[in-house]
Amino acid sequence: MQALEVHTGVVVPLNRANVDTDAILPKQFLKSVLRTGFGPNLFDTWRYLDKHDEAGDNAGRRPDPSFVLNDPAYAGASILLARENFGCGSSREHAPWALDGYGIRVLIAPSFGDIFHSNCFKNGLLALRLPKLDIDALFDFVLASPGTQLTVDLSGQVVRRADGHSHAFEVDAFHKHCLLGGLDEIGLTLQDAALIRAFEDRRRIERPWLFAA
Repeated sequence: MQALEVHTGVVVPLNRANVDTDAILPKQFLKSVLRTGFGPNLFDTWRYLDKHDEAGDNAGRRPDPSFVLNDPAYAGASILLARENFGCGSSREHAPWALDGYGIRVLIAPSFGDIFHSNCFKNGLLALRLPKLDIDALFDFVLASPGTQLTVDLSGQVVRRADGHSHAFEVDAFHKHCLLGGLDEIGLTLQDAALIRAFEDRRRIERPWLFAA
């Protein structure tokens, strides 16, 4: 998993509340568990004017010019600013996979769906909560200067704006440790690889019948 300590990127404002995981990645794209290839279909229903042809790709599809991700000012955005209850609905892990596949590293909202919030951290995305007044201020700032960047400092737990203003945030200590170290659940386990090997070696001596061919 890719570590995240300080991230600077273009922020895209999704000015909608209660965005559920089926809107983030519709159900018809849940056929693979490879974690990759979902970025082109992020927000598919809102992003395109025509339906996805399962036999083809997105090359010939018509983007909806009114949808914020299709605004050239936000091209290459890696920070998503959203309203309350982002990621509600079903627990599909494909939703953070699609965000990651698009290039989003940080999500900022007043609140998130609980399971979605946990899944973000498990997949290397920082989903940080800010008070509504701070979110309102960020929306005003971003909408006034489309294409502007934010700097998110996970170590210092602060979001910095180009105009010098900053917004402090809280984050779970365990989630912070994992993101700073680039550790998913497998990576955490492998930190104790020497202890695991020692345990298995001891079991081979104490209970050899368990390892008999």
